[in-house]
Amino acid sequence: MPTFQYEALNAAGKPQKGTVDATTSEEAVQRIKAQGYFPTSVREQKAKKGAAGDGAEAPTKSKKKQKELSFSFGKVSAKKLTLFTRQLSTLQDAGLPLLRSLQILEGQQKPGKLKNILTDVCEDVEGGSSLSEAMAKHPAAFDKLYTKMVAAGEVGGVLDIILQRLAEFMEKAQRLKRKIKGAMVYPSVVVCVAVAIVTFIMWFIIPKFEEIFRDFGVPLPALTRWLIDTSSWVAGKKTGQTVPGAVWVFLSPVFLFVFVKLARRATPGRAALDTLLLWTPVFGDLVRKSVTARFTRTLGTLISAGVPILEAMLITRDTSGNYVFEKALTKVHDSIREGESFADPLRESKVCDAIVVNMIDVGEETGDLDAMLMKIADNYDEEVDVAVAAMVALIEPMLMVVLGVIVGTIVVSMFLPLVAMIESLQQGGAV
Repeated sequence: MPTFQYEALNAAGKPQKGTVDATTSEEAVQRIKAQGYFPTSVREQKAKKGAAGDGAEAPTKSKKKQKELSFSFGKVSAKKLTLFTRQLSTLQDAGLPLLRSLQILEGQQKPGKLKNILTDVCEDVEGGSSLSEAMAKHPAAFDKLYTKMVAAGEVGGVLDIILQRLAEFMEKAQRLKRKIKGAMVYPSVVVCVAVAIVTFIMWFIIPKFEEIFRDFGVPLPALTRWLIDTSSWVAGKKTGQTVPGAVWVFLSPVFLFVFVKLARRATPGRAALDTLLLWTPVFGDLVRKSVTARFTRTLGTLISAGVPILEAMLITRDTSGNYVFEKALTKVHDSIREGESFADPLRESKVCDAIVVNMIDVGEETGDLDAMLMKIADNYDEEVDVAVAAMVALIEPMLMVVLGVIVGTIVVSMFLPLVAMIESLQQGGAV
């Protein structure tokens, strides 16, 4: 009967090593679990390590070589990480050893950042590290929330369940993000096309009218003169102008994006931008509801996974994504550390609706805080859907009004001198 060498975690989460006799690797996994251990690596011992050892070493070298040739930078996309988490959860639920599951998923990945990271994670797990320790070395893929939940699953021996909850959490976050992005596609396209058309009119059409007015010597109204000056600025024809204004128009979104990114690097700038964002009409309500859904779901998921409340609160604060909520959650953390309630400091901060605070208060009293937080998150996910639909319904007529005002201003500005020309011609004919 073959002998299998295994690495596992005991009930306290400490690594254990040993051997077990079994006919197959699946039977070996079942025998290890029967001993009260959670297997992380199971492999058959080889009697001879000559040619077999050389053959086993070749793929490792090939893998390392492939990893060195794969160039990547930046962070792993949330979409790829969500898919990986769901697949790992499925493999663990099927009873496969952890190392084998990681090797399968690493082999399926295309060359890139995630494949390189999974290669390192496989090596660390095979070397005796726990999965959470191996993942914590790669914050570009696995953030604090991810690694803490995995660690809680390893300690409790319920890694498959924790991975399933984590996958559901990430999938819901991705759906919310897709809804918001999808809602902004139509307004963004309309604005870009409108800016391009207006710029074309300013650059090519308005100068033609200016030549006609100059030839006829018609006195220009103030609105027409302003429009012609604007057209000259867009086309770069003003005295002393080196760069056409159209360049600044098209580069302004880039400058705005860079400014926001740089401002958010500093605490005062991030505080000002996040506060302004929350108090923006229509859009601020959407941001408030989406952040509330995110922090309640994050905290509820961590608490249900067995992460201590104080540590879960710090992780939730760091992943909330808004300075105003971070400040409120810091006060909540300090209140809980001093033995006080969750709801009172949250109520004083006034960042959440009264119903959120009341539901959290009930969850504290009944000892079912994690379930209550998940109900709040589900409810606010629906509220976000309604808010997105309302925002889209409001943006469309607003865009039409703005575009109508712009086009109407251009038309009126051009027709006022034409009316003066017709009147002067009629007067000349009458004489």
